[in-house]
Amino acid sequence: RNPRESLLPPPEQPNLAAEAPHAHAPPTRTHPPSLSGSPAAMFSSKIALLVALAAPAAMAFSTAPAAPMGLRSATMQSSSSADGAVSRRSFFAKSAAAAAVTTSVTQQAFAATPPIDSPAPDFDLPSNRDKNIGLKDLKGKWTVLYFYPGDFTSGCTIEAQNFEKNSKAIRDLGAEIVGVSVDSAEKHLDFAKKYNLSFPLLSDKGGKVSEAYGSSIKVPIMGTFSNRQTYLIDPAGNTKFVFMDVQSKLAKHADEVVAKLGELTK
Repeated sequence: RNPRESLLPPPEQPNLAAEAPHAHAPPTRTHPPSLSGSPAAMFSSKIALLVALAAPAAMAFSTAPAAPMGLRSATMQSSSSADGAVSRRSFFAKSAAAAAVTTSVTQQAFAATPPIDSPAPDFDLPSNRDKNIGLKDLKGKWTVLYFYPGDFTSGCTIEAQNFEKNSKAIRDLGAEIVGVSVDSAEKHLDFAKKYNLSFPLLSDKGGKVSEAYGSSIKVPIMGTFSNRQTYLIDPAGNTKFVFMDVQSKLAKHADEVVAKLGELTK
């Protein structure tokens, strides 16, 4: 072979795309597809899209150098790199979905909440007090029925502790506090013991009661959760007030409940 041939540029290749204008190759998307449809469908689509967009970052994360000892457990370090990559990708995807719920929850239209002055949806659920508690057990006094995503999470812990700090003021107004989430009664028991909660926590596994109150969130991958909403129910069992945007006012939510109860019980 002539050595000079290696210095010559390669022969120009024919542009097949230009020569075949009628080819049916699918166009390449340069941006995510627009979302449309019902609010519930849009919400699910946004979650799926966010998880998909997080995948490249998750792959990069899985191939990054190992973190210094201290934040990573010995168990994680001893696992194989393949298993670690899978678990980290899973964590990344779930975290992305959780972030979407946190930022979107106050902007989404979920199922209709009970109309004001109408009977509150009935329920009878297991509790951390080793017995079922139903709406019938709460009649005769005001009820602060608050739904929350999960025990031991930072926001839910803050909310529960603030309700506990205000529990005397709430009871002085003739009301009882009742928390509801999809966690098990056993987990509720541990949560209440750790933070010395004096009010009952109800287990709404499957989210049927949360759905009846318009407080159910169904997230792909992660499952069903209760949205952070609070309902004030009068002694006759009627819905009198609903706090929809609790998340953005979490630190002062219990104070708002006390103030509203004061207005309603005058």
